[in-house]
Amino acid sequence: MVGEPWKTIQQRWRDHGRVMLRIALVATLVAWASESAGLLMNAEHGAYGKALSMFLGNQGLSSHVVVVAIDQPTLDGISQDEQLRTNFGNWPYTRTLWARIAQELKAAGAKAVLFDAVMDERASDESADLGFAQVLRETNLPFYVGMVTNGTATPLPRADFQAPVPRTTPEAAPPAQDDTFPEDAPEEFEDGPATATPALTRQDLARALAFPVIQTDGLPLPALQYTSSDGTHKPRYPVPPTPALVGSVHGFGLVDTEADNDGIMRITRFAYSDGINTYVTLPVRMVADLLGAKEVTLSVHTLRLGERTWPVNPDGSAALDYGGQLYQRFRLVSLLSVLQDWIRRKEGKPVELDADTFRGKVVIIGGTTPGLNDIKATPFSSTEPGVAKQAAVVETLLSGQFITRAHWSVNLGITFLAALLSAVLLMTARWTPLEVAWPLGLVFGLYLLTGMLLKTSHTHVFTAMPSFAGIGASVAALAFNHLVANRETKFIRQAFSHFMEPKLVEQMIRSRQLPRLDGENKEITAFFSDIRGFSTFSEHFKEDPRQLVRILNTYLTTVSGALLREGGCLDKYIGDAVVCLFGAPMDQQDHAIRACRGALAAKAAVETLRVDFRQKGFPDVYTRIGVNSAVNFVGNFGSDQLFSYTAIGDGMNLAARLEGANKAYGSVIMIGPRTYELAKDHIEVRELDRVRVAGKTEAVTVYELLALKGQLAPEQRRTVTHYHEALALFRQARFADAAAVLEAEAARAPEDGPTGKLLERCREYLETPPEKFDGVANLEK
Repeated sequence: MVGEPWKTIQQRWRDHGRVMLRIALVATLVAWASESAGLLMNAEHGAYGKALSMFLGNQGLSSHVVVVAIDQPTLDGISQDEQLRTNFGNWPYTRTLWARIAQELKAAGAKAVLFDAVMDERASDESADLGFAQVLRETNLPFYVGMVTNGTATPLPRADFQAPVPRTTPEAAPPAQDDTFPEDAPEEFEDGPATATPALTRQDLARALAFPVIQTDGLPLPALQYTSSDGTHKPRYPVPPTPALVGSVHGFGLVDTEADNDGIMRITRFAYSDGINTYVTLPVRMVADLLGAKEVTLSVHTLRLGERTWPVNPDGSAALDYGGQLYQRFRLVSLLSVLQDWIRRKEGKPVELDADTFRGKVVIIGGTTPGLNDIKATPFSSTEPGVAKQAAVVETLLSGQFITRAHWSVNLGITFLAALLSAVLLMTARWTPLEVAWPLGLVFGLYLLTGMLLKTSHTHVFTAMPSFAGIGASVAALAFNHLVANRETKFIRQAFSHFMEPKLVEQMIRSRQLPRLDGENKEITAFFSDIRGFSTFSEHFKEDPRQLVRILNTYLTTVSGALLREGGCLDKYIGDAVVCLFGAPMDQQDHAIRACRGALAAKAAVETLRVDFRQKGFPDVYTRIGVNSAVNFVGNFGSDQLFSYTAIGDGMNLAARLEGANKAYGSVIMIGPRTYELAKDHIEVRELDRVRVAGKTEAVTVYELLALKGQLAPEQRRTVTHYHEALALFRQARFADAAAVLEAEAARAPEDGPTGKLLERCREYLETPPEKFDGVANLEK
């Protein structure tokens, strides 16, 4: 029995293996086409964002990067402080403020500063630009400023990377103010001789803004371009910064927004080209200097800065490992706190920020308040400060790994496996709970796979495409299952509707308790009945055979109806005999009880029929019934021309013999020992005898079924008691004593057949004593 499920699985694989494979292939191709057409982009982005948040969203505070936030307290603090507002103005602040911030960060031990903004407009007071530039030269603090591109900017000539980066040192620049912060006058650079920023040639600007990028494997750099109103692509060129900063700032890098079509920043590219020069992003420009790299090398799968390499996508892009929201991943220090510490330091007072706040770390300055219009969307938040992207790129370049897409063959392979597994599992199991739960489990499993690969290898494996293929294959498998089920249902309905109660047939189909039509061993209860003396009965109609057929049909319909109402399955009619099965094809735990109820109901129905026959002048009709429970082999038997669902086995043979043995015992319904064992708590019986079936050596006890539990009449119960008393004496070979008990009971209940039959045997043995008596009767064929 243990091997039956496995045999079923193997059979379904043999029958439908090619269909499973075709379903998986079609589902994979449809999913791949949908992915290629961008139909699954939103679903993939959603799944990727959730996996990123779940598996890479709590990495803790960075030990390499600190963000100095231009937050709302900074805007409010400066605007509400008259002295600060006089010195630095309102946003955007004068370059004097950034000079003071640079001085404080240098004093606090910052490793480098990335300024996530542009300085491409000259200050109204040129001395502020020159003073800021002078502070940067004096502090020698690595300071990097952003630049943007524009379609209206003038293209720069090709940069000569062999030439030195130009320096803009005016002949009479004002020295930086070093005394303490005055309380009664605006703090500004001291007046000096008239100064002017030396003019820069466009070649100088190209050398200062461009950065050498080496492309290997024929990898083209993304173009700096935009789409015009007429749909054509037009180039964008860098907007030059304030000339005073060129040469004082250590480098410039692109800070243009890199967002997907839905506006969410997920990936970054490290270098761009305007068709003339190559430009790198601001984080790359800064980290290149920190790593001592003089150029950026991009290949199909690798980004190289000096001796360091990072895996990237084949197109040179890479997804960002944000590690959480900005406030979760990086320490945020208000710009106002840094400015106040500069004031305290100038006044000789202790600073409030910890000494290790900036020491040895990269500082990124950027806006975090919505009022600065630099709020972007990331996979972690739709309202994240834009500086989060720069911080994530810098952190990854310093100590992490970018997220790269899995090779297309991996995604396609996982997609095919998901589709194949779905088809095989659902077409093999054909289990409704699994059919409901599998699509959800598949999507969740693929989500876990994506998340674990993100966490362990920073590889992005598609979720939407294999999920789509798996669900598509599941739907196809369910459709196929229903097609097969409909065929099986149609066959079952046709095969059993004439032999079982239609309601039970439908119940069997709904509960999917479909029979094993190829055969199985199972315990069932068999019912056999026929008309006593049918040959004599039929002689009355030898002149009118049609009437015999009508009467016989009436009898069979009456008996069959009683059996069907108890859930029996009509096996066959053999002339006047009825064969019925309980417990097959539909599993019935109470098959023995049902068979006993059906036998009693058939007996009662025939009794009613006898009254009707007598009123119509027909001959009397008597029925005899045999019921036995045993393990039999049930299934479809027959030839290619004719077959039927039936049962074979010793249990069926015994049921037939019990039916015939009623004649010898004067009983109406005889049941076997297993039937009695299964139904004894629900029926009233009389133990008739112990018998030995022909061909068997072991004796079995047989019983007469009298009524359902509690429905036996007192008079009949007394008859049964006396019969059992006499049977016990009979088995002791005390035939005279047994006969005396039986004679007394026969005088009181002369209609009781078993009493009369046992009395006859006692008298026979008294006249002719048996040579060898063991109390067991031989039940002949």
